[in-house]
Amino acid sequence: MALTIGVDIGGTKIAAGVVDDAGAILAEARRDTPARDPQAIVDVIVAVVRELMAAHVVEAVGLGCAGLIDEGRSRVLFAPNLAWVEQPLRAAVQDGTGLPAVVENDANAAAWAEHRFGAGRGHRDLVLVTVGTGIGGGIVMEGRLQRGAHGVAAEIGHMRMVPDGRICGCGRRGCWEQYASGNALVRKARALAADRRPEAGTLLELGDGTPEGVQGLHVTAAARQGDPVALDAFRVVGGWLGEGLADLAALLDPGAFVLGGGVAEAGDLLVRPASQSLAEALVGRQHRPVPQIVLAELGNSAGLVGAADLARFR
Repeated sequence: MALTIGVDIGGTKIAAGVVDDAGAILAEARRDTPARDPQAIVDVIVAVVRELMAAHVVEAVGLGCAGLIDEGRSRVLFAPNLAWVEQPLRAAVQDGTGLPAVVENDANAAAWAEHRFGAGRGHRDLVLVTVGTGIGGGIVMEGRLQRGAHGVAAEIGHMRMVPDGRICGCGRRGCWEQYASGNALVRKARALAADRRPEAGTLLELGDGTPEGVQGLHVTAAARQGDPVALDAFRVVGGWLGEGLADLAALLDPGAFVLGGGVAEAGDLLVRPASQSLAEALVGRQHRPVPQIVLAELGNSAGLVGAADLARFR
């Protein structure tokens, strides 16, 4: 049984684990991310990998990072939460550990994990859509991770849905994540609560009594209790989500969309309106199958497991 190490490098924590070839995590270690010091981040990654190596015989390490990764899976071109620009991460980790390494975008790694071991098993063609603060994604087609010519494919949250729409953190306007993400859900819930205070009693009570105090967990909890304003917020955001999925289906024709991320934990509250919107917006819907929408199974471990497994195919 060949073992590899996967490392999920986030803006606040670095999680690493020893993973077997069935996707099981045998041991884990975590560190806080010294996000303001690019070299210190590398040092922590090397230290945590060496810690795991001390107790297990491993053959390679996979590094998952939220950022743009070059086509050679060696350099982090840009990772805004880590202050990395043109960071030669693979070489640094190989030098520090003696292990062969690969670097991958964290959403790509998660998509691969769901394809191999999670909700995407049995689907050779799938798209992972992570619905959290923003929207991320990963694409597997014909059983292969699709990275694009320059390694930076699947930035699906920045598909332009509304010309001259809301300003996005990327600098453009009208990006999908401005309408179908966790931030979009909170924004819509607050606006609806301000307009319909008498109907939003449960939602407001879960916060601080004001629309401005409503947070994402309040919207989900209130919707589960039947609050009509919270339910309408999910209907609107789920509708936008389905619109984007329909565009992706027109382009890629996947067998399934795997929904992950914090907002997807709301389950049917999000899946139901997204599925309806997808079916209504899908090109040629009367003459073709509608892709399934399934919930991701691996949770916060997906990036770590996927990075570890991708190290086997370096």
